[in-house]
Amino acid sequence: MNDFRELKQKVIEHSKEIGIDKIGFTTADPFAELRARLYRQQSLGYQSGFEEDDIEKRVNPTLVMDGAQSVIAIALAYPAKMVERPKNTRSSRRGSFCRASWGKDYHAILRDRLTKLGDFIRKEVPEVKLKSMVDTGELSDRAVAERAGLGHAGKHTNVITKEYGSYVYLGEMITNIPFEPDEPATDLCGSCNLCVDHCPTGALVQGGQLNAQKCIAFLTQTKQDVPEYYKKAIGNRLYGCDTCQQVCPYNRGIDNHFHGEMEPEPEYVKPLLQPLLKMSNREFKEKYGHMAGSWRGKKPIQRNAIIALGNYKDVTAADTLMDVLKNDPRPVIRKSAAWALGNMIGRIPSGKKSGIFVGLKEVVYNEQDEDVFSEINNVLESMSD
Repeated sequence: MNDFRELKQKVIEHSKEIGIDKIGFTTADPFAELRARLYRQQSLGYQSGFEEDDIEKRVNPTLVMDGAQSVIAIALAYPAKMVERPKNTRSSRRGSFCRASWGKDYHAILRDRLTKLGDFIRKEVPEVKLKSMVDTGELSDRAVAERAGLGHAGKHTNVITKEYGSYVYLGEMITNIPFEPDEPATDLCGSCNLCVDHCPTGALVQGGQLNAQKCIAFLTQTKQDVPEYYKKAIGNRLYGCDTCQQVCPYNRGIDNHFHGEMEPEPEYVKPLLQPLLKMSNREFKEKYGHMAGSWRGKKPIQRNAIIALGNYKDVTAADTLMDVLKNDPRPVIRKSAAWALGNMIGRIPSGKKSGIFVGLKEVVYNEQDEDVFSEINNVLESMSD
């Protein structure tokens, strides 16, 4: 192992040159404690379904790459705040993408850094074996980062670094080089429970345990209908949720350090809601395709935009929502539109309300989907009271 101490230092120095904010090293030993937690999460049904299915691969680097001896963890800080925020007014309601979707897709950014790091290592050790991953790989980014000393996995389940708080992207690289491991990070949360207390849906069951099925960050990425309780909790979020990180003391007063590719485009990350409903697939891809929040396509974003309009009770969107009900082929979108109309019906002027009532009667007569039919009927009944 001593033979690679000089190489380790060179790797650390090169990581700074290519724009990696933090780097750490750990062994390829199994993550025994994580294994028990993941099986517990699975038994409780708390997983999102976006993770690697094979838990053993998630906790054992040697099952992911033959000959694995160590894992290099990296972190890049992302924006903590926006310098200029577009105005969100009654006449121009806006939605919100979480910070992790500001700027260029972080998967591409971290893969770029890992590729450059790998190229450097290959020049030093031509016969080296490497396997990199970001977010969607087999290993748990947080577990690797914590054991490699980058930061502590807080009660909100995000890794907290002393320098950048929890606003960091994570990635890792498995290698057959036996680098000397760094000391694992220690607890930074103590008795603080703010993230658990402020979780909008109670998804943080307890410190360090997340029920992903309740998490707004997960719900905004699903393609099916969102239950009414969660609709209200989503507020104006189009993708992701920052609440647990916003209340974290380690994210207060930190420098707004980030890389150029992550510069938020205000009109993209805080967009007007109504134009989103009229956007074609091509327009959506051209405008939002470079962002991490676009990975599930436009359907979840449009559904969330409709929910946001309903939560705002934005009566200026009533005609747009009626058009969605009449013409959109997607039942989930139509049902969301009916819910949004029902949520704002009390604020619609009486003169216009009668026209909407007639329109809804016509729509419900032709509606073939039972769930959408039921939702429209709920609105009609509330208007008849």
